[in-house]
Amino acid sequence: MTIAEKAVTRNHRSSLLKVAGLSAALGLALLVPGLSGLHAKIEEPASYQPVSPTIDQARANILIARQLQFTHFRDLGISDELSGDVFDAYLNYLDSQRVYLTQQDIDALSQVKGRLGSALKTGQLQPGFDIYNLVQQRMIERLKFAKEVISAGVSELDFSTNEKIRVDRSEAPWEANKAALDKLWIKRIKNAVLAQRLNGADDEAIEETLLRRYEGQLKRAYQARSEDAFQAYMNAFTGMWDPHTSYFSPRTSENFNINMSLSLEGIGAVLQSDNEYTKVVRLVPGGPASKQGQLQPADRIVSVAQEDEKPVNVIGWRLDEVVDLIRGPRNSVVTLEVIPANASDETITRSIAINRDEVKLEEQSASKDIIQLERSGATYNIGVITIPTFYADFQAMQAGDPNYKSTTRDVRKLIDDLKQDGVDGIVMDLRNNGGGALHEANDLVGLFIDKGPTVQIRNANNDVQVLDDRDPTVSYDGPLVVLVNRMSASASEIFAGAIQDYGRGLVVGSQTFGKGTVQAVRPLNHGQLKITQSKFYRVSGGSTQHKGVIPDIEIPSRIDKSRIGEDALDHALPWDQIEAVPHTRYFDFSGVIDELRTRHDDRFNTNPEFSLLQKEIDFLNQQRQIDYVSLNLDERTAHHNQIESTRLTIANARRELRGEAPFETLEDLEDWQDAQVADPDNGDDELDFVIREGGHIMADLLELDQRMASILTPTQFAVKTEVP
Repeated sequence: MTIAEKAVTRNHRSSLLKVAGLSAALGLALLVPGLSGLHAKIEEPASYQPVSPTIDQARANILIARQLQFTHFRDLGISDELSGDVFDAYLNYLDSQRVYLTQQDIDALSQVKGRLGSALKTGQLQPGFDIYNLVQQRMIERLKFAKEVISAGVSELDFSTNEKIRVDRSEAPWEANKAALDKLWIKRIKNAVLAQRLNGADDEAIEETLLRRYEGQLKRAYQARSEDAFQAYMNAFTGMWDPHTSYFSPRTSENFNINMSLSLEGIGAVLQSDNEYTKVVRLVPGGPASKQGQLQPADRIVSVAQEDEKPVNVIGWRLDEVVDLIRGPRNSVVTLEVIPANASDETITRSIAINRDEVKLEEQSASKDIIQLERSGATYNIGVITIPTFYADFQAMQAGDPNYKSTTRDVRKLIDDLKQDGVDGIVMDLRNNGGGALHEANDLVGLFIDKGPTVQIRNANNDVQVLDDRDPTVSYDGPLVVLVNRMSASASEIFAGAIQDYGRGLVVGSQTFGKGTVQAVRPLNHGQLKITQSKFYRVSGGSTQHKGVIPDIEIPSRIDKSRIGEDALDHALPWDQIEAVPHTRYFDFSGVIDELRTRHDDRFNTNPEFSLLQKEIDFLNQQRQIDYVSLNLDERTAHHNQIESTRLTIANARRELRGEAPFETLEDLEDWQDAQVADPDNGDDELDFVIREGGHIMADLLELDQRMASILTPTQFAVKTEVP
C-alpha cells in the first residue's frame, strides 16, 4: 500500500461518521424553524469561522426579489420549481466540478431544495449560508487531504496504471461518499503532476508549486466572508432571470464603477467569476491585453505574478481581489498563468506577460486601409475600415467641443478619405467588436442609408421605442461588406442587422454573439443590482438576442461556439420577434447570393490559408471533444507529443506560405511568438486573408451585377421576419 493509499484509508476511517452526522445536522438546521445556523450543531475546525447573514443583506435580498419579479424583462415568479433551479445553480457555482461534496451531502441538502424560494422572498438567508459553510468546510477537508498526499512525495504516486480522469465533471454524478472522493482527488493530483512533468518540471518543483497552490486556496477558504456567501447566493438567484442580471456587493460595485470610467491602469480585460476561476469575458479594444495579443476570451486565470516575484495562485480567490492583484503602476509588467480557452483539460496552462497601461480613447478609434485585388487582369481597390468598439468622448461632447471624437464622426472622415482614393467598395470590419454606445450604432447606420429606422427597443411593459436616422444625407452609397465573428456583439449586431435588413450590404463571417438585451444598474441599500430591462429588435422584427446575426456568407472561426455566445449561457432570454417597421430595401441579393457562395466556396477549397484554417479548427475541435485524459505516464507523454507535433506542423505550414523558414522545435515557435509580442510594431497578418476574402466577395458582386455599385431608387415596404 502506497503512502497516498494509506492517506485515503486513514482519512476515510477517521471521518466517515462525521460525514453522516454533519449531513443530518445540516438537514435539521435547514428544516426546523428557529434553529440557528448549522454551526450550532457541529464542530467546525478551530480556524474556520462559519459566516452569517447581516440585516443589511436580508433587506437587500427582499429588494432584489421584488425588483426581479416586477421590473425584469422576463415575467418570472418565485415558485417551487424556481427554488429547485436556484438550489442547482448555487451548488454549481460553489462546486461546479463536483469535487468537494458527496452524494451523502447532496441527499441531506436536497431536503431544503424546494423551500429556498419562499425564504428568498422574505430575506431568510440562513439556508443559503448553511450550504455555503458546508461547502467551505468540505473544501478545507479536500485541500488538507491534497496537501497530505503531496507532502508524502509525488514519487509515491503510481503512473503505470490504466487510470483515466474525466476532464469536465460538471455533469458527472456526485461521488458516493468520502472514500470515493479521496480516490478522485488522488486522480486529480496525479493529473496535475503529469501536466507539470510534461512541461519539464522536476518532482521537487512540482511539490513546491502544488503545495503553494493548495495552501493559497486553504488560506482563502479560511478567510471566507459573509459578503462572499451573500453575493454567490444572490447571483444564483438573479441568474434565474437571465445571465446578465447580477448582484454587485459594495466592493464589486466600486470596481464596476471604476471599470466604467477606466480610471485605473490595468490590462484592459473584462473579467468575471467562473466558479473557482476568474475568466476573461472580453478584451477592451486598444487595451494592453488586446495589443499584446495572447490573452483570449474564455481563458481562465490560474496565477498572477508581479515583476521579479513568484506567481500567486488565485484559484478560489474573489474577483475583486484578483482584479486588485492584476492592477498596478503604469508600464509595469504583470504575468498571468492561464488555462487557454481551447485547452483539452485544466492542467494545460500558458504564461502571458502584459505591460500595464491605461486604455486610451485614441487607441480604440476606427482606422482605415486599402487592399488591392488582381482578378482576371482587373484591379480592385478595396477600402477597409476597422471599428474596434462603438465609442464617444462624452466629456468633450458635454463640454461643447466641436471636434469631439466618436465612431460615426471618425468613420465619416475615413469614408471621405477612401472616396478620394477611388476605392471600388468598402469592407467594414466589426470582428471582435463587443459593442459600446447605442446611439453611435444608430448614427453609423445613417452613414449608409438616406433615412429610416435602425433598431427597435422593447421594455417589460411591451412598449416599443424605435430609433431612427433622420439625416437624409448618405456618406457612402457604394458596395458594402460587413465582417463579423462570434465576438461581435450588441451595438455591432445592431449595425450588421440593419445593413442586412436594408439590403444595403452583405454580412460575412460567423454567427455573432447574440447579446440583444439592455441592462440598468440600480442602487440597493447594500450594493447594486444590474437588471435586464429591455430587448433589441431589428427593423425586420426579429431580435438580435440569443441568435445574433446570421451572415449571408459564412467563414469558419476558431472560436468555440459551445462556450462563447449568448446561446451558451444558462437562462439566456430566447429569440423572438415583434412587428417589423417600414424600411427601405436597397438591394435584393437573392438573385446572386447562391453564385456568391459558390465562388466563395471555390476559393475556400483552393486557398491554402483557408485550408490551413480549417485544419486548425478541426484540430481544436478534436481537443474540445476529449472527455477523459490518461493518467498513465507513457500514454500521456505520447498524447502530449502528438499535440505539440500538430501545433508545430500547422505553424510551419503557415510560415511556408509566407516564404519563411520553418521552426525546428516547438520551443523555437514559442520563442518567436514571445518576440512578436514584445515588439508591438511587428504585427501578425495571419487573418488578413479574411479581409481579402471580403474584398473578393465584393468584387464578385460587382462582376455579377453592376447595379450594386450604387444605391438604387429605393422602394418603401414593410417586412415581417419569418420564424425559422
